[in-house]
Amino acid sequence: MKKYRPNAGVVVFNKDKLVLVCERLIGEEGKSWQFPQGGIELNESAIETAQRELREETSITSVKHVYTTPNAYLYDFPKDVLEMSRRKGRFNDGQVQMWSLFFFEGKDSEINLNTAEPEFKNWKWIKIEEAAKHVITFKQEVYEEIIKEFKPIIENYR
Repeated sequence: MKKYRPNAGVVVFNKDKLVLVCERLIGEEGKSWQFPQGGIELNESAIETAQRELREETSITSVKHVYTTPNAYLYDFPKDVLEMSRRKGRFNDGQVQMWSLFFFEGKDSEINLNTAEPEFKNWKWIKIEEAAKHVITFKQEVYEEIIKEFKPIIENYR
């Protein structure tokens, strides 16, 4: 039986209805952009995890929760990621994710990737429909589903 790590994904959008994507420190050229995400800790909700991971990875705290997916999304890790994870003592076959959408109420100067444990080297605002083509291949299907679910909410916000 496969084992999936509980995870929360975060989509942040701004007043221009653009979403924040960040470029991983390590990754395939052109395919290492993603939304912030991270593991759900014991006794932590998906929304709490999303806010914590957003703060830990980007320093962003000026957000308003808009929506969280009612259903989880999952993906399997490819062989190379599985092998690397197992060497680090992690034995998950993939991740099961709850996704939350937040409206960014701050200024771009709040975004700081130079955190205690940096994961990203760059960030940018893009149209949500562009996000899937910049993410690593094994996450693309989930991103395409998230785009379908979140795009109308972003477009109709306020």
